[in-house]
Amino acid sequence: MRGFKWLMFVILAGVCSARAAGTLDQIKSAGELRCGIVTEEYDYDKDDTHGNLTALGTDACKAVAAAVLGENGRLLVSSFPDEHHGLEALASAKISLLAGASPRASVGARYSVGFGQPFFFDGQGFIVAKTTRIKSMGDLADKRICFIGSTETETVLNATLRERAINFLPFPFEEQGEMEAALVAGHCTAMTGDISQLANARAAFHGRIDDFVILPEIITFDPVALAFRRDDPQWDAIVNWTMYATIQAEASGVTRANVDAMSSSEDLVTSRLLTRAGGVGRALGLDDAWAAHVIKAIGNYGEMFERDAGQRSPLKLDRGMNALWTSKGGLMYPFPSR
Repeated sequence: MRGFKWLMFVILAGVCSARAAGTLDQIKSAGELRCGIVTEEYDYDKDDTHGNLTALGTDACKAVAAAVLGENGRLLVSSFPDEHHGLEALASAKISLLAGASPRASVGARYSVGFGQPFFFDGQGFIVAKTTRIKSMGDLADKRICFIGSTETETVLNATLRERAINFLPFPFEEQGEMEAALVAGHCTAMTGDISQLANARAAFHGRIDDFVILPEIITFDPVALAFRRDDPQWDAIVNWTMYATIQAEASGVTRANVDAMSSSEDLVTSRLLTRAGGVGRALGLDDAWAAHVIKAIGNYGEMFERDAGQRSPLKLDRGMNALWTSKGGLMYPFPSR
Protein backbone atom coordinates (compact mmCIF):
# COMPACT_ATOMS: atom_id res chain seq x y z
CA MET A 1 0.00 0.00 0.00
CA ARG A 2 2.85 2.37 0.86
CA GLY A 3 4.37 1.66 -2.56
CA PHE A 4 1.08 2.49 -4.28
CA LYS A 5 0.71 5.74 -2.32
CA TRP A 6 4.26 6.71 -3.19
CA LEU A 7 3.61 5.97 -6.88
CA MET A 8 0.48 8.13 -6.85
CA PHE A 9 2.42 10.93 -5.14
CA VAL A 10 5.10 10.83 -7.84
CA ILE A 11 2.51 10.86 -10.64
CA LEU A 12 0.55 13.76 -9.17
CA ALA A 13 3.71 15.69 -8.44
CA GLY A 14 4.78 15.24 -12.04
CA VAL A 15 1.43 16.46 -13.36
CA CYS A 16 1.48 19.52 -11.09
CA SER A 17 5.09 20.27 -12.06
CA ALA A 18 4.28 20.02 -15.78
CA ARG A 19 1.32 22.35 -15.47
CA ALA A 20 3.33 24.79 -13.35
CA ALA A 21 5.96 24.91 -16.09
CA GLY A 22 3.45 26.45 -18.49
CA THR A 23 2.26 25.26 -21.89
CA LEU A 24 4.99 27.08 -23.80
CA ASP A 25 7.77 25.51 -21.75
CA GLN A 26 6.19 22.07 -22.05
CA ILE A 27 6.01 22.32 -25.84
CA LYS A 28 9.58 23.59 -26.14
CA SER A 29 10.79 20.80 -23.87
CA ALA A 30 8.94 18.14 -25.87
CA GLY A 31 9.99 19.67 -29.19
CA GLU A 32 6.47 19.25 -30.59
CA LEU A 33 2.97 20.68 -30.43
CA ARG A 34 0.13 18.21 -29.91
CA CYS A 35 -3.02 19.44 -31.64
CA GLY A 36 -6.44 17.87 -32.08
CA ILE A 37 -8.59 18.30 -35.18
CA VAL A 38 -12.38 17.89 -35.16
CA THR A 39 -13.17 16.03 -38.38
CA GLU A 40 -16.98 16.15 -38.00
CA GLU A 41 -17.77 12.68 -39.30
CA TYR A 42 -21.23 12.57 -40.88
CA ASP A 43 -23.99 11.25 -38.67
CA TYR A 44 -21.59 10.67 -35.74
CA ASP A 45 -23.06 13.49 -33.69
CA LYS A 46 -25.89 15.47 -35.23
CA ASP A 47 -25.42 18.31 -32.73
CA ASP A 48 -22.25 19.30 -34.61
CA THR A 49 -22.99 20.83 -37.98
CA HIS A 50 -19.66 22.00 -39.41
CA GLY A 51 -18.21 20.24 -42.38
CA ASN A 52 -14.77 18.68 -42.31
CA LEU A 53 -12.31 21.58 -42.00
CA THR A 54 -9.28 19.37 -41.40
CA ALA A 55 -6.93 21.16 -43.80
CA LEU A 56 -7.74 24.62 -42.44
CA GLY A 57 -7.56 23.45 -38.82
CA THR A 58 -4.25 21.69 -39.41
CA ASP A 59 -2.73 24.83 -40.89
CA ALA A 60 -3.99 26.88 -37.93
CA CYS A 61 -2.22 24.44 -35.60
CA LYS A 62 0.88 24.46 -37.81
CA ALA A 63 0.96 28.25 -37.53
CA VAL A 64 1.11 28.07 -33.72
CA ALA A 65 3.75 25.34 -33.86
CA ALA A 66 5.86 27.59 -36.11
CA ALA A 67 5.48 30.56 -33.76
CA VAL A 68 6.77 28.47 -30.85
CA LEU A 69 9.21 26.03 -32.47
CA GLY A 70 10.20 27.71 -35.74
CA GLU A 71 8.96 27.27 -39.30
CA ASN A 72 9.79 23.55 -39.29
CA GLY A 73 8.39 22.98 -35.80
CA ARG A 74 7.05 19.46 -35.25
CA LEU A 75 3.25 19.13 -35.16
CA LEU A 76 1.57 15.96 -33.90
CA VAL A 77 -2.08 15.84 -35.01
CA SER A 78 -4.85 13.70 -33.50
CA SER A 79 -8.29 13.43 -35.13
CA PHE A 80 -11.59 13.43 -33.24
CA PRO A 81 -15.03 12.62 -34.72
CA ASP A 82 -16.81 15.42 -32.83
CA GLU A 83 -16.22 18.39 -30.54
CA HIS A 84 -17.00 16.49 -27.34
CA HIS A 85 -14.20 13.94 -27.73
CA GLY A 86 -11.75 16.62 -28.79
CA LEU A 87 -12.63 18.88 -25.88
CA GLU A 88 -12.27 16.01 -23.42
CA ALA A 89 -8.76 15.34 -24.75
CA LEU A 90 -7.94 19.04 -24.41
CA ALA A 91 -9.30 19.26 -20.87
CA SER A 92 -7.26 16.22 -19.82
CA ALA A 93 -4.06 17.75 -21.31
CA LYS A 94 -3.62 15.02 -23.93
CA ILE A 95 -3.39 17.85 -26.46
CA SER A 96 -2.51 21.56 -26.12
CA LEU A 97 -4.82 22.86 -28.86
CA LEU A 98 -8.05 21.80 -30.53
CA ALA A 99 -9.00 23.07 -33.99
CA GLY A 100 -12.61 22.98 -35.12
CA ALA A 101 -14.58 23.83 -31.99
CA SER A 102 -17.26 26.53 -31.91
CA PRO A 103 -16.91 29.24 -29.24
CA ARG A 104 -19.92 28.82 -26.98
CA ALA A 105 -20.43 29.83 -23.36
CA SER A 106 -21.73 26.38 -22.40
CA VAL A 107 -18.69 24.67 -23.91
CA GLY A 108 -16.24 27.05 -22.26
CA ALA A 109 -17.81 26.50 -18.84
CA ARG A 110 -18.18 22.72 -19.13
CA TYR A 111 -14.63 21.99 -20.29
CA SER A 112 -12.82 25.03 -18.79
CA VAL A 113 -11.49 26.08 -22.19
CA GLY A 114 -11.02 29.38 -23.94
CA PHE A 115 -11.15 30.20 -27.65
CA GLY A 116 -8.83 32.12 -29.92
CA GLN A 117 -9.48 34.41 -32.86
CA PRO A 118 -11.71 32.41 -35.27
CA PHE A 119 -9.90 30.98 -38.27
CA PHE A 120 -13.20 30.38 -40.10
CA PHE A 121 -16.59 32.07 -39.88
CA ASP A 122 -19.32 29.56 -40.62
CA GLY A 123 -23.11 29.68 -40.56
CA GLN A 124 -26.23 27.91 -41.77
CA GLY A 125 -27.10 28.40 -45.42
CA PHE A 126 -28.58 26.68 -48.45
CA ILE A 127 -27.34 24.78 -51.50
CA VAL A 128 -29.38 24.36 -54.70
CA ALA A 129 -28.90 23.00 -58.19
CA LYS A 130 -28.07 25.71 -60.71
CA THR A 131 -30.87 24.45 -62.94
CA THR A 132 -33.41 25.67 -60.35
CA ARG A 133 -32.30 29.24 -61.10
CA ILE A 134 -32.84 30.08 -57.44
CA LYS A 135 -30.75 33.10 -56.47
CA SER A 136 -31.84 33.89 -52.91
CA MET A 137 -33.66 32.50 -49.91
CA GLY A 138 -36.85 34.27 -50.94
CA ASP A 139 -37.00 32.05 -54.04
CA LEU A 140 -37.44 29.00 -51.79
CA ALA A 141 -41.12 29.81 -51.13
CA ASP A 142 -43.26 26.70 -51.60
CA LYS A 143 -40.16 24.65 -52.40
CA ARG A 144 -39.09 21.41 -50.68
CA ILE A 145 -36.09 21.86 -48.37
CA CYS A 146 -34.00 18.95 -47.03
CA PHE A 147 -32.50 18.97 -43.53
CA ILE A 148 -31.44 16.61 -40.74
CA GLY A 149 -34.46 16.28 -38.46
CA SER A 150 -34.60 16.96 -34.71
CA THR A 151 -31.52 19.19 -34.77
CA GLU A 152 -30.67 22.86 -34.25
CA THR A 153 -30.58 23.11 -38.05
CA GLU A 154 -34.29 22.30 -38.23
CA THR A 155 -35.12 24.68 -35.38
CA VAL A 156 -33.30 27.58 -37.02
CA LEU A 157 -34.78 26.81 -40.45
CA ASN A 158 -38.35 26.86 -39.14
CA ALA A 159 -37.85 30.00 -37.06
CA THR A 160 -36.06 31.97 -39.78
CA LEU A 161 -38.42 31.20 -42.66
CA ARG A 162 -41.46 31.73 -40.44
CA GLU A 163 -40.11 35.14 -39.41
CA ARG A 164 -39.60 36.05 -43.07
CA ALA A 165 -43.03 34.70 -44.05
CA ILE A 166 -41.52 32.16 -46.44
CA ASN A 167 -43.68 29.04 -46.62
CA PHE A 168 -41.77 25.89 -47.57
CA LEU A 169 -42.21 22.13 -47.73
CA PRO A 170 -40.12 20.43 -45.01
CA PHE A 171 -38.27 17.24 -45.95
CA PRO A 172 -36.46 15.83 -42.87
CA PHE A 173 -33.81 13.09 -43.00
CA GLU A 174 -31.99 11.02 -40.41
CA GLU A 175 -28.82 10.46 -42.42
CA GLN A 176 -26.61 12.93 -44.26
CA GLY A 177 -25.89 10.60 -47.18
CA GLU A 178 -29.57 9.99 -47.90
CA MET A 179 -30.25 13.71 -47.78
CA GLU A 180 -27.47 14.49 -50.23
CA ALA A 181 -28.75 11.79 -52.61
CA ALA A 182 -32.20 13.37 -52.48
CA LEU A 183 -30.76 16.76 -53.44
CA VAL A 184 -28.78 15.33 -56.37
CA ALA A 185 -31.83 13.38 -57.58
CA GLY A 186 -33.98 16.51 -57.43
CA HIS A 187 -36.32 15.20 -54.72
CA CYS A 188 -35.74 18.42 -52.80
CA THR A 189 -35.04 21.85 -54.19
CA ALA A 190 -32.59 22.93 -51.50
CA MET A 191 -30.54 21.44 -48.70
CA THR A 192 -29.68 23.40 -45.57
CA GLY A 193 -26.74 23.11 -43.15
CA ASP A 194 -23.60 25.00 -42.20
CA ILE A 195 -21.77 26.42 -45.22
CA SER A 196 -18.71 24.24 -44.56
CA GLN A 197 -20.93 21.16 -44.44
CA LEU A 198 -22.67 22.11 -47.69
CA ALA A 199 -19.30 22.70 -49.37
CA ASN A 200 -18.05 19.28 -48.23
CA ALA A 201 -21.21 17.67 -49.59
CA ARG A 202 -20.82 19.46 -52.93
CA ALA A 203 -17.18 18.35 -53.18
CA ALA A 204 -18.37 14.73 -52.84
CA PHE A 205 -20.61 15.13 -55.90
CA HIS A 206 -17.42 14.82 -58.02
CA GLY A 207 -18.38 15.24 -61.67
CA ARG A 208 -21.46 17.25 -60.71
CA ILE A 209 -19.76 19.66 -58.32
CA ASP A 210 -20.25 22.58 -60.72
CA ASP A 211 -23.98 21.85 -60.99
CA PHE A 212 -24.67 23.18 -57.49
CA VAL A 213 -24.34 26.60 -55.91
CA ILE A 214 -24.41 27.80 -52.29
CA LEU A 215 -26.75 30.75 -51.85
CA PRO A 216 -25.28 33.99 -50.44
CA GLU A 217 -27.58 34.28 -47.40
CA ILE A 218 -26.40 32.93 -44.04
CA ILE A 219 -29.03 32.62 -41.30
CA THR A 220 -26.78 31.79 -38.31
CA PHE A 221 -23.34 32.84 -37.13
CA ASP A 222 -21.11 29.95 -36.05
CA PRO A 223 -17.35 30.70 -36.00
CA VAL A 224 -14.68 28.00 -35.74
CA ALA A 225 -11.61 28.61 -33.61
CA LEU A 226 -8.63 27.11 -31.83
CA ALA A 227 -9.51 26.06 -28.28
CA PHE A 228 -7.09 25.84 -25.36
CA ARG A 229 -7.25 25.17 -21.62
CA ARG A 230 -8.20 28.25 -19.67
CA ASP A 231 -5.33 28.05 -17.20
CA ASP A 232 -2.42 29.69 -19.03
CA PRO A 233 -2.71 33.39 -20.06
CA GLN A 234 0.60 33.25 -21.94
CA TRP A 235 -0.57 30.36 -24.13
CA ASP A 236 -3.89 32.13 -24.70
CA ALA A 237 -1.99 35.18 -25.97
CA ILE A 238 0.33 33.14 -28.21
CA VAL A 239 -2.59 31.38 -29.92
CA ASN A 240 -4.46 34.63 -30.52
CA TRP A 241 -1.49 36.66 -31.72
CA THR A 242 -0.50 33.90 -34.12
CA MET A 243 -3.83 34.19 -35.91
CA TYR A 244 -3.62 38.00 -35.83
CA ALA A 245 -0.19 37.75 -37.46
CA THR A 246 -1.53 35.76 -40.42
CA ILE A 247 -4.34 38.29 -40.92
CA GLN A 248 -2.05 41.32 -40.65
CA ALA A 249 0.38 39.69 -43.05
CA GLU A 250 -2.33 39.46 -45.70
CA ALA A 251 -3.35 43.07 -45.10
CA SER A 252 0.28 44.17 -45.39
CA GLY A 253 0.99 42.12 -48.51
CA VAL A 254 3.41 39.77 -46.74
CA THR A 255 3.37 36.32 -48.34
CA ARG A 256 5.18 33.04 -47.98
CA ALA A 257 7.27 33.98 -51.01
CA ASN A 258 8.30 37.52 -50.02
CA VAL A 259 8.47 37.39 -46.21
CA ASP A 260 12.29 37.64 -46.11
CA ALA A 261 12.32 40.67 -48.40
CA MET A 262 9.47 42.32 -46.50
CA SER A 263 11.42 42.06 -43.24
CA SER A 264 13.38 45.12 -44.36
CA SER A 265 10.23 47.08 -45.29
CA GLU A 266 10.06 50.67 -44.11
CA ASP A 267 6.32 50.32 -43.53
CA LEU A 268 5.81 50.72 -39.79
CA VAL A 269 3.13 48.02 -39.41
CA THR A 270 5.09 45.48 -41.46
CA SER A 271 8.30 46.24 -39.58
CA ARG A 272 6.58 45.75 -36.25
CA LEU A 273 5.10 42.46 -37.42
CA LEU A 274 8.29 40.90 -38.76
CA THR A 275 11.06 42.34 -36.57
CA ARG A 276 11.77 43.14 -32.96
CA ALA A 277 10.36 46.67 -33.45
CA GLY A 278 6.94 45.67 -32.19
CA GLY A 279 8.21 43.92 -29.09
CA VAL A 280 5.43 41.31 -29.37
CA GLY A 281 7.76 38.32 -29.56
CA ARG A 282 9.53 39.18 -26.33
CA ALA A 283 6.22 39.89 -24.59
CA LEU A 284 4.95 36.45 -25.61
CA GLY A 285 8.13 34.61 -24.66
CA LEU A 286 8.99 33.97 -28.32
CA ASP A 287 11.89 35.11 -30.50
CA ASP A 288 11.72 38.27 -32.59
CA ALA A 289 11.17 36.34 -35.84
CA TRP A 290 8.14 34.43 -34.53
CA ALA A 291 5.71 35.99 -37.05
CA ALA A 292 8.14 35.42 -39.94
CA HIS A 293 8.34 31.75 -38.91
CA VAL A 294 4.53 31.55 -39.08
CA ILE A 295 4.32 33.10 -42.56
CA LYS A 296 7.11 30.88 -43.88
CA ALA A 297 5.29 27.82 -42.57
CA ILE A 298 1.75 28.44 -43.81
CA GLY A 299 1.63 31.80 -45.62
CA ASN A 300 -0.70 34.65 -44.72
CA TYR A 301 -4.37 34.08 -43.90
CA GLY A 302 -5.51 34.59 -47.49
CA GLU A 303 -3.02 32.02 -48.77
CA MET A 304 -4.13 29.56 -46.11
CA PHE A 305 -7.82 30.08 -46.85
CA GLU A 306 -7.52 29.74 -50.62
CA ARG A 307 -5.42 26.59 -50.29
CA ASP A 308 -7.59 24.88 -47.65
CA ALA A 309 -11.14 26.16 -48.18
CA GLY A 310 -11.17 28.54 -51.13
CA GLN A 311 -11.04 28.20 -54.88
CA ARG A 312 -7.81 26.19 -54.85
CA SER A 313 -9.38 23.60 -52.52
CA PRO A 314 -12.07 20.95 -53.05
CA LEU A 315 -14.52 23.14 -51.06
CA LYS A 316 -14.26 26.07 -53.51
CA LEU A 317 -15.74 28.56 -51.05
CA ASP A 318 -15.80 32.30 -51.64
CA ARG A 319 -14.15 34.39 -48.93
CA GLY A 320 -17.45 35.93 -47.75
CA MET A 321 -17.26 36.67 -44.02
CA ASN A 322 -13.72 35.30 -44.04
CA ALA A 323 -12.43 38.20 -46.10
CA LEU A 324 -10.36 40.96 -44.50
CA TRP A 325 -12.20 43.68 -42.61
CA THR A 326 -11.31 46.04 -45.46
CA SER A 327 -13.61 44.09 -47.80
CA LYS A 328 -17.40 44.32 -47.81
CA GLY A 329 -18.73 41.91 -45.22
CA GLY A 330 -15.26 40.74 -44.17
CA LEU A 331 -14.75 39.92 -40.48
CA MET A 332 -11.06 39.04 -40.41
CA TYR A 333 -9.16 41.78 -38.58
CA PRO A 334 -5.99 41.79 -36.45
CA PHE A 335 -5.03 43.56 -33.25
CA PRO A 336 -2.11 46.00 -33.65
CA SER A 337 1.32 44.31 -33.58
CA ARG A 338 2.89 46.45 -30.88
